[in-house]
Amino acid sequence: MVTVTAQRTYQDWAYLMRDLVDQRFPQAESIRVVLDNLNTHVGGALYDTFEPAEAKRILDKLDFHYTPKHGSWLNMAEIELRVLNGQCLNRRIGDAAVVKRSRRPGKRSATRIRPP
Repeated sequence: MVTVTAQRTYQDWAYLMRDLVDQRFPQAESIRVVLDNLNTHVGGALYDTFEPAEAKRILDKLDFHYTPKHGSWLNMAEIELRVLNGQCLNRRIGDAAVVKRSRRPGKRSATRIRPP
C-alpha cells in the first residue's frame, strides 16, 4: 500500500494505520505490517492521535515487523523484483510455468555474489 502525503507526521501515519484496519482489511484478525525504522512508525503515534481506547483497538490488530536499520532485506527484495520485471514480469503472463521459463537464471541477479 502506498499513500502520498504532504509531510510525514505521526498523525499521517496513525490515520493510515486506522485506514488499514478499518477500510482495507476490516475482517482481518491480525495485519502484519512491514516497516522501516522511520521515527513516525511507532505505536505511540496512535495514542498521540486518537483516544486511548481507539488507539488500543487499532494496535490490537496490527503486528509490526521492522526491517533492519542497515542492509535492509526489503531493499534486496525490491531489487530482485525489479530484475524479474525486466526479465519477464513486464507483460501479461498466463501461468507460473511461463514465468519460470521466462526467468533467465544467471543472466542478472541482484543478490548473486559477484567476485571482486
